[in-house]
Amino acid sequence: MRFVNRKDELIILNGFYREDKFQFIPIYGRRRAGKTRLVQEFIKDKPAIYFLADSVAEREQLRNLGREVGVFFDDILAQRGFDDWHQFFDYLKGKINKRTILVIDEFPYLVNSNKGISSVFQKGIDEYLKDTKLFLILMGSSVGMMEKEVLFYKAPLYGRRTGSLEMKEMAFGCLKEFFPKKNMDELVSIFGVIGTIPAYLEKLNPGKNIFRNIEELILSRGTFLYSEVEYLLREELREPRNYFVILRSIAQGKRKLSEIINDTGFEKSLLSRYLEILRDLRLVEKEVPVTEKYPEKSKLGLYRIHDRFFEFWFKYVFPNRSRLEIGKGKEVLLMIQETFDRHLSFIFEDVCKQYCLELMRDGRIRFSTIGRWWQGNEEIDIVALDEENKEIYFGEAKWSKKAVGIDILDDLKRKADLVEWHKGKRKDHFMLFSRSGFTDALRERARQENVLCISDINI
Repeated sequence: MRFVNRKDELIILNGFYREDKFQFIPIYGRRRAGKTRLVQEFIKDKPAIYFLADSVAEREQLRNLGREVGVFFDDILAQRGFDDWHQFFDYLKGKINKRTILVIDEFPYLVNSNKGISSVFQKGIDEYLKDTKLFLILMGSSVGMMEKEVLFYKAPLYGRRTGSLEMKEMAFGCLKEFFPKKNMDELVSIFGVIGTIPAYLEKLNPGKNIFRNIEELILSRGTFLYSEVEYLLREELREPRNYFVILRSIAQGKRKLSEIINDTGFEKSLLSRYLEILRDLRLVEKEVPVTEKYPEKSKLGLYRIHDRFFEFWFKYVFPNRSRLEIGKGKEVLLMIQETFDRHLSFIFEDVCKQYCLELMRDGRIRFSTIGRWWQGNEEIDIVALDEENKEIYFGEAKWSKKAVGIDILDDLKRKADLVEWHKGKRKDHFMLFSRSGFTDALRERARQENVLCISDINI
């Protein structure tokens, strides 16, 4: 797998490494996000032991770990394995006299083989490792378990970590590094189907259009992406069936709590608990109008699937599994083609929000918070707030094959007047994003009124 777009994470790890004292850095994030590839890049020119835990008994884990440690220290005795964790930590203490990295990948497998392993590592750090120059990295794809065992306040290892790193999905702009010959339409299409998960991007055939890739990689039985979502959810959740129903409901456009209740039939208290778990796993997010003063208490919250591949899968694949199981992939593909532009219109809003960060880096706009705004049936795609200077930026993102005209700007200004944030004391700015450019009349009006018009999104 190529190493793309993780420069910031490398800078963070190398910064910790240069401190030349004991470090304990948990690295976590959803499966396939590139955690292992990042660590491989980080340790490639450094003295390092890499151990991948597996779903085997603890005794076998210790034997396999001893093999890796023994090879590193050229010690035949260590290669026979360790009898217990006390022996392992004592061995490291006696051997490490200079900066050395120890990576334990898939730490949750160790938890499965020994429910008290986090306390064991806590004791190992306190009694053996804290005064060494070891750089300890524990990695895990099970976000829930990593938080429970390592990251939360009550976790045994909470007070021992010297830092942590969550591997989030890469930004839209990284797609250009994967597919340098693709235009914006093609990149947005890729983003709307599989997001920016490296393991998925590597599967795409750049010589084929997005629909051919969807048919061959996602709609065909037996392929990696056809069953990927089910695999990931069964790894993370004990009883995934109810979560499947909820995720399908959200993907089909039921975003209010009341709508999801009516669609799924779950009681409010039970559904709220399920949604909270999905939010903890970074699979679902609760969105509120960006101007809300107390977001967590807002009654205007809407739920959406955070992971773009999950959203696509639950929108198009899961509801059509019966057809796909009997080989009717082309029939399902036709349904996707008929609604694909509407699907991408929401994805384009996310792309434009990300582009606003580029505009801020260039000094063209300035904000502290960005999101959407809605009230009743009125909605504004992008609203960015500059709290310090009481300035607000209103934006519309149009994924249309028609050039944006003056009517869109006038309607945006009308809706902006409905937003109560510092009304009468603020300064308003306007931005228009368009897939297909702007009319001459709008460009002239925008020039006169200093409206940002952006059609070439190049992150």
